[in-house]
Amino acid sequence: MSDPQSIPSVSVTYARDGRSTRPNELGMRPMQERAYQKRGEQYLLIKSPPASGKSRALMFIALDKLANQGVKQALIVVPERSIGASFHDEPLSQHGFFADWKVDPRWNLCDAAGSDSGSKVEAVKTFLGSDDKALVCTHATFRFAMEKFGPEVFDDRLIAVDEFHHISANPDNRLGEHVRQLMARGKTHVVAMTGSYFRGDAEAVLHPDDESKFDTVTYTYYEQLNGYEYLKQLDIGYFFYSGSYIDDIVKVLDSDLKTILHIPHVASRESTRRGKDTEVGEILGAVGEWKGKDPVTGFDLVERADGRILKVADLVDDGPDRHAKVLAALKDPAQKNNRDHVDIIIALGMAKEGFDWIWCEHALTVGYRSSLTEIIQIIGRATRDAPGKTRARFTNLIAEPDASEQAVTEAVNDTLKAIAASLLMEQVLAPRFEFKPKHPNNEPTPGFDYGPGGYDPAKTNIGYNPVTGNIQLEIKGLAVPKSKEAERICQEDLNELVTAFVQDKPALEKGLFAGEELVPEELTQVRMGKIIQEKFPNLDDEDREAVRQHAIAALNLVQQAKKALDEESNDSGGGGGGGGSSGEEARNTALIDGVRKFAMDVKELEIDLIDHINPFSEAYAILAKAMNEERLKLVAEAIAAKRTNLTPDEAKDLAIRAFRFKKERGRLPSVTSQDAWEKRMAEGAAAFVRFKDEGRYE
Repeated sequence: MSDPQSIPSVSVTYARDGRSTRPNELGMRPMQERAYQKRGEQYLLIKSPPASGKSRALMFIALDKLANQGVKQALIVVPERSIGASFHDEPLSQHGFFADWKVDPRWNLCDAAGSDSGSKVEAVKTFLGSDDKALVCTHATFRFAMEKFGPEVFDDRLIAVDEFHHISANPDNRLGEHVRQLMARGKTHVVAMTGSYFRGDAEAVLHPDDESKFDTVTYTYYEQLNGYEYLKQLDIGYFFYSGSYIDDIVKVLDSDLKTILHIPHVASRESTRRGKDTEVGEILGAVGEWKGKDPVTGFDLVERADGRILKVADLVDDGPDRHAKVLAALKDPAQKNNRDHVDIIIALGMAKEGFDWIWCEHALTVGYRSSLTEIIQIIGRATRDAPGKTRARFTNLIAEPDASEQAVTEAVNDTLKAIAASLLMEQVLAPRFEFKPKHPNNEPTPGFDYGPGGYDPAKTNIGYNPVTGNIQLEIKGLAVPKSKEAERICQEDLNELVTAFVQDKPALEKGLFAGEELVPEELTQVRMGKIIQEKFPNLDDEDREAVRQHAIAALNLVQQAKKALDEESNDSGGGGGGGGSSGEEARNTALIDGVRKFAMDVKELEIDLIDHINPFSEAYAILAKAMNEERLKLVAEAIAAKRTNLTPDEAKDLAIRAFRFKKERGRLPSVTSQDAWEKRMAEGAAAFVRFKDEGRYE
């Protein structure tokens, strides 16, 4: 087996200023305070990363609605029973709030035995007829209750949906349909909470008409991690191996780190096919010598070569007695702050969404999981702040392809998904961008540092706000959003657009493997433009173009900043990887340093220049370092083999761009032009005419 590569595709350092964990006079952390300021909204969407305190934010909001807004009762709806523990009683008044959060034990249905569809549905009905104020149940119980009793029984009540990304705009999604029914009736308050406002299947979470009814609170990963007290660095990487992953698991499983290891599903190509329990035993054997089980916790005891005894929680073994004992030991509240309680957790389908182990330093996942959302949730297991925990990492270990056609196809899919996750996390973990059109009358914005020379109207100015971490850039030719909705998207939803773009398989394949044949504008203008049109059909052409430019600028500037930093690191003999700068102990300025270096190299930032950058070029550079050269060639050949000429839809999109070109330039694009993008538009317009003559369009 070739050694797994160890090149992180994302490595970010943070300031550790303690801001995100510091409570105000009411006991609210910054995210919770921000959400509480919107407590009067009937429909509220909270987008905030794991460990930022969404559960307690909901408690503050719900208590105010119950006391001051005429709301009769609050129902908290969670995706699985284990998450119900997040809504147990909290003595909020001890920290300055006007009331405590209390749920009568009989109304926390996540703690009760029985199925979601039976007695628990009747319990919901009983609760609705009582004077009690709060109930916690699963998504499934709520769905069954809606189907049995209808939406009207929830009038004048608050429905709080945790992990809101489980719903979708697809009519077949029952939970999403029930939320739409409540909103159509207009008599229920809805608070939606999620750490990842996107779905692994690229479906929209909400239809744009429904989403526009929500007031949104956005708290970014950057704000959360930058405001931690202890954690200062997060590394994310996809690494490749050949053969059996167990053979060299210790090369990526550092038993000195508190680790959650997710082994592959038994039907996946990464599985050894020897059985999940056999794989767990082999992993334990690779780490050390098995010494038995702890009779109290059920943890496996493994002695390393240096004599240290590791405590391993096996969540793969689903035997009822064994499983219950291990789970109970992991959930023991008396052990929550004990770093030495457990060393490694091995899981298959558990220890992901909502799983709270603050000491986790390494989330190691073998094989690509079912969706991008699942990967983001797993990464969130390692991003909790804890004393002495200064660095966290996520490793996605992926099998390289072999020569068989089916294996190559599966490897291509897994590789593309892993790259998409890496690109998305790079965007999610970055500070927020504020884009402005370059104009001679522009003035400096208070609170922004514009570098050693200060603000200069004659130059492209790039500012950094050391308090918020926001980066401000002036871009020549940038379109400005006209409507409030387009402005909101540019301020809050660019990551959702980047998510849809990096999950777009044709764009990702072309961007990674088309080589010199690629015309970047086919991706940055046509593909991104099409995604925005589908996601926001109510925007007019001008606003869609403004949103497109902002989204591509955010994606490409992160990538180019990373490239500039890597080149500088390599020139100085450093290790690359997009890490921090010399001032990282004071604050993380790596991204702003990289953006400024890139801008200095190009002299002036123009939207046409940004559109001409392949958004996936840096991802390919990382992939080329991480994957065996022979197998990388196999992947490239597999993608090239299925590459087709222009489809009717692509031709139509190019023809639209050609028409805009004519309006701007007074002439049609030429097929003989030396400019690759103009030539491609001309080819697309010609293909559109041909397809139209052939009757290929309705």
